[in-house]
Amino acid sequence: MEKLSLCYDIAAGNFIAAGEASSNAKAALRERGLPGDVIRRVSICMYEGEINQVIHGGGGTASVEADESAVTITLSDHGPGIPDVSKALEEGFSTATNEIREKGFGAGMGLPNMRHYADEFKIVSEPGKGTTIIIKVNINHT
Repeated sequence: MEKLSLCYDIAAGNFIAAGEASSNAKAALRERGLPGDVIRRVSICMYEGEINQVIHGGGGTASVEADESAVTITLSDHGPGIPDVSKALEEGFSTATNEIREKGFGAGMGLPNMRHYADEFKIVSEPGKGTTIIIKVNINHT
């Protein structure tokens, strides 16, 4: 497979565009013939990351690199950082406002879903400096 490299800018607060990057990445992976399970897992991780960047991260970037062995997603935001990463990884924990919840978001499943669907998951966050999440989905997942 020819190496794939994609990069998307994610705008803060733009719920209308949220999901476009994951949809575009999904189409690009499909065009390259990747297995459906890999595409599904990458799409879920990308979408959850986009939504977090839109809601919490002040926008950011989402990049996708794919080669014959894996798809790597790097999500970097401009947000306030996560003060307690272990707490944020708990299912159901959310700092979303009531306004965000009324839009149907903020259930506290974004980070847990990303970790669940990744073969490798790394999160680096520093209060006041933003968050970077690196997710690897193996193509020959076992």
